[in-house]
Amino acid sequence: MGKTLNDIRSIKQRDPACRSSLEVVLLYSGFHAIALYRPAHFLYRHKWFFLARLISQFARFLTGIEIHPGAKIGRGLFIDHGSGVVIGETAEIGDNCTLYQGVTLGGTGKEHGKRHPTLGDGVLCGSGAKVLGPLKVGSGAKIASGAVVLHDVPEGATAVGVPAKVVRLGGEKPVPEKRNLDLDQINIPDPISQQLCMLEGRIRQLEQMLIDKENGGK
Repeated sequence: MGKTLNDIRSIKQRDPACRSSLEVVLLYSGFHAIALYRPAHFLYRHKWFFLARLISQFARFLTGIEIHPGAKIGRGLFIDHGSGVVIGETAEIGDNCTLYQGVTLGGTGKEHGKRHPTLGDGVLCGSGAKVLGPLKVGSGAKIASGAVVLHDVPEGATAVGVPAKVVRLGGEKPVPEKRNLDLDQINIPDPISQQLCMLEGRIRQLEQMLIDKENGGK
């Protein structure tokens, strides 16, 4: 019960569209998925595997969110919108993490044992992000929308791209003051656009050198 109340408080604090606890309980599919996951996980830990999977499949049908009952999830998980979210059997999620729609915490093959990711506390995964394999994402890390993470991500880092690369480690990018900056999945540096800007600047320098050379030769 304590974890459920914590889940409700977490959603109220971090979703600017939320107006009341009753709204969370009745209307939030992410909360419904987590609320059904908890008894399913209890049954799974006590080896009632069929009943556990039955509840999880019902939750998937109801919410469009698939959480294997074997996954380990801490307090305050916020699944925003939620459609298409998949959390595998050996995945582990710390406290106060945020998953947007289309996030997959999946495996990379049919091996046994630990085969899904471990997320530390306060991790944010943007919409469509895929975190695959028995890797670790450190506390406070951000995974950009559409990123495919195949290797460990350090604490406080920002990872973007396919395959994902760490583009920021420690500190925060200065952005205008607004509510819930820790949920910002827009203002994340794009290494490809940064390189294109550098190339564009170099081309302008070369063009100017050619112009100066032509003018000097006249």
